[in-house]
Amino acid sequence: MLDFLFKKIDNAQLVVFRIFYGLLVSAECYGAIITGWVRRTLVEPKFTFNFIGFEFLQPLPGNGMYFYFAVMGTLGVLITLGYRYRFSAFAFAFMWAGVYLMQKTSYNNHYYLLMLLAFIMALLPANRDASLDSKQNPSIKTNSMPNYVRWFIIVQLFIVYTYASVAKLYGDWLDFSIIEILMRSKKEYYLIGEFLQEKWVHTAIAIFGILFDLLVVPALLWKPTRKPAFILSIFFHLFNSIVFGIGIFPYLALAFIVFFYPPQTIRRIFLRTKEVVIDEKPERPKNYKWLVGGMATYLIIQLLLPLRHHTFPDDVLWTEEGHRLSWRMMLRSRSGSISVRIVDKADGKVEIVKLDDHLTKKQRRRVACYPDFVWQFAQYLKKEYAKEGKNIQVFVTNQVKVNNGKYAPFIDPEVDLAGVPWKHFSHNEWILPSPKP
Repeated sequence: MLDFLFKKIDNAQLVVFRIFYGLLVSAECYGAIITGWVRRTLVEPKFTFNFIGFEFLQPLPGNGMYFYFAVMGTLGVLITLGYRYRFSAFAFAFMWAGVYLMQKTSYNNHYYLLMLLAFIMALLPANRDASLDSKQNPSIKTNSMPNYVRWFIIVQLFIVYTYASVAKLYGDWLDFSIIEILMRSKKEYYLIGEFLQEKWVHTAIAIFGILFDLLVVPALLWKPTRKPAFILSIFFHLFNSIVFGIGIFPYLALAFIVFFYPPQTIRRIFLRTKEVVIDEKPERPKNYKWLVGGMATYLIIQLLLPLRHHTFPDDVLWTEEGHRLSWRMMLRSRSGSISVRIVDKADGKVEIVKLDDHLTKKQRRRVACYPDFVWQFAQYLKKEYAKEGKNIQVFVTNQVKVNNGKYAPFIDPEVDLAGVPWKHFSHNEWILPSPKP
């Protein structure tokens, strides 16, 4: 096994992927500025919903976040060029992680994948060829890399796609109703809007989604099915890009395919260099035990995290506990209504909170039906009123609907959300049980 992991292979796959990766993250960051995503998500809101425990990560004031994203975009260009690669890649990884943890109103599983990938790429020897670093320092130039580099990325992809497939094996996906809900908002799309409302299209999307996620990685690994899998990947990811508008992820997913084709093929097509001969003799570094242990630990965590929702009572689709970091993509639609009332502990005076005074439209939708959002909002209100010398309680009355289900009470209206802690690793009892079918 160790000989397999540490044998030398052509590094063309990693080098070419570095170029694609740098270009795509640069496009993501500059695009976030141009499209107004930075303004809507990080500049305009009065209050930002961080990942709980990371409240110290706050958006920079004024035009700070525009400069922040511009710097990340520039780092993407440096990654592409392979200039001061280690610094550029790590700087981008930490900055992207900061953005990821800074807000979750616009949460996307793909942002999480990009954070993982950013740190992985920073640790890999992706600048050893076709880079400014290798031109300036020829001693680092090489045409080879350890075999574990390729397989580590492939295993990570296998985990992502497999869990995405398994998560779809539930009632609302299998009866195609969630697809109908997701497509309903696409009715006005030019040319394809009406087409996406067809029942047979919903059936095809649901079945294809399960099978593609489950089989694409094995199919790309096996030579007889590699070409058809590649063609289907192009169709699948371009469809997702057009219909769902999920940024760079579809194109990043296509870029990963370079790891499934023979290195010489990748070298011939993209690097236009002559065929290289690699001495495949395994070469273990002095710290190989720590290296193998670190990779194994990371992959075990990646295997276990998506399963943690099983440790919580009730359905994750209802409670949302254990939903994030688990590759549960395009699985549900939530809507809700909410009333937030404040009780002054000193005189018992009751006040109904006007959400518009504190939150953006998108934030209001999240607060109405996501438990961590409403809890954080209660903590925010407690701090804001404390500035006025008031000690308050925060009570919530709301109704939530998941997919085509019925509206049902979601938060216990008798619990002061400003006075209870958030539980990361156990059930928050103030989340009411899911409604009976």
